[in-house]
Amino acid sequence: MFAIIRTGGKQYKVAQDTYLKVEKIDAEVGAKVDITDVLMISDGSKTTVGAPVIAGAKVVAEVLEQGRGEKVIIFKKRRRQNYRRKNGHRQMLTTIKITEIKAA
Repeated sequence: MFAIIRTGGKQYKVAQDTYLKVEKIDAEVGAKVDITDVLMISDGSKTTVGAPVIAGAKVVAEVLEQGRGEKVIIFKKRRRQNYRRKNGHRQMLTTIKITEIKAA
């Protein structure tokens, strides 16, 4: 059984007992999180597609870690103008483990 969920503006295909790094979720480490934006659920024989989400369906996940991603360098330059700007950014990420997929 797998599901397609939406969190942090991105879509992920998840199955039970999979690990995932998603955009920051405000929850403590060890807490259970319910993700209700379930776009599709399939159990091999039957597939349910939402319009846009499936009412009553949810994916339960456990928060394993709160951390930061790799540094992304932003470099701006204008040729021949002595204009250079260098910035860095590290996105806040949450590592979750999918524990249960509940269909409607």
